[in-house]
Amino acid sequence: MDARPDAAPVEADLAEREAAYEKFVWDNLKRNYIGHYLHGMLGMTGFRLVNAPTFLPAYLFALSGSNTIVGLGLALQQMGGIISPIFGATQIEHKTKVMGAAIWMGGLARLQVLGMAIAGWLLSGQPLVIALLFFMFMFGLFMGTQRVVFSILMSKVIPISRRGRLQAWRNATGGVIAAALAYVAGRYFIDANLFGNGYSTTFLFAFVLTSLGLTALQWLMVEPEPPTVRQKTRFRDRLKDFPALIRSDRGFMWFMIVQMLTVSGRMAVPFYILFVSSSIELTGANLGGLTLAYLGADTLSNLLWGYVGDKTGFRRIMLLSIGLWIGATLLLIESEAIAGLMGLDVTIPIFLAFFGLGASQSGYMMSAGTMILEFGSRDELPMRVAFSSTAEGIMASAGPLLGGVLAATLGYTVLFGTSMAFLAAGLLVLILMVPEPRTSRLTLQG
Repeated sequence: MDARPDAAPVEADLAEREAAYEKFVWDNLKRNYIGHYLHGMLGMTGFRLVNAPTFLPAYLFALSGSNTIVGLGLALQQMGGIISPIFGATQIEHKTKVMGAAIWMGGLARLQVLGMAIAGWLLSGQPLVIALLFFMFMFGLFMGTQRVVFSILMSKVIPISRRGRLQAWRNATGGVIAAALAYVAGRYFIDANLFGNGYSTTFLFAFVLTSLGLTALQWLMVEPEPPTVRQKTRFRDRLKDFPALIRSDRGFMWFMIVQMLTVSGRMAVPFYILFVSSSIELTGANLGGLTLAYLGADTLSNLLWGYVGDKTGFRRIMLLSIGLWIGATLLLIESEAIAGLMGLDVTIPIFLAFFGLGASQSGYMMSAGTMILEFGSRDELPMRVAFSSTAEGIMASAGPLLGGVLAATLGYTVLFGTSMAFLAAGLLVLILMVPEPRTSRLTLQG
């Protein structure tokens, strides 16, 4: 029997539901915007203190005296996020509302930061190192799932034309708080060994801030029900869909390759602070100052990245940030030579290098996290984010471990050179193979 006569009413009903969904988004935009702003500002503040390439790598190195242990810790953190995004996506892609899952996954990720703090007060020596490695792995595990869920939440309630400026302002204000707290943590928590362990005190503050952000989102956000969702599918069956998902959008396929190359370049990130220890003493004040430079750049650059991204699309932001990342790494390698040539204190080029690294990586994170929302269909978004996160996680888990081996055997110069080579390869693929997804979407809609 010909089903075409029924197609028009079905399409009309779907169009009505799409219109109602769109109206709900705009009617509740102010409330949801504030909720996401507070969550991002406070949450990013706390997580920046944990993920900054200063405190946690320096803490692990101080406890173990080993570059390999530092690399292992970062590798375990990334390894935790390899499988969990796909599992998380299969748990939410068939649901009309996902806020409950966001609270669970976000809360569990924050508990790992609290665990790092408590371990520092209760343990010492090798047991403390093992405990930190465990909590880093679990932190990565829950952060992998959280990334999928919170990406879906943003895509549901924040229109595409507002996402850049939301991320700009929440990251900027969160960066101000994080930068100030980083300086205070280095100078007054770590140097003073506050409450018996300055690092634990820093992680406790991070836990409190991120928890406040999650609470604000839970209170404020009003979540719509989308007009369509996928049917529930078994985990292993969804894994089989990966080749078809890739084939359906070549731009997304090349975008994932860019992600894998640039994430491989992050193998050097935990060793930036260890490299400068040959030039300056890693006192709490110096750690705080360099973290201030890194997070301060994040703060200032986010305003530029967000507004330019909203106007032009985020492919341009990714191009600029990867180029800046390569330049800042080169400046760090040559900091002593540049200081000697220009008659400067070596802390000045090191400070500028960390400033450039902070700006570049904030631009990369914003562009990667926003571009992924603009490829393909809405129903496939959870799995698209999950596959992207898993691909990143595979490279990110191997990168720090390889970086630790390279640093221990061949030195930091070889490590940083390898990192820049991966970044340059990612930049080249982005230029040649990845179109602006927003332009492609508008063309299809037209």
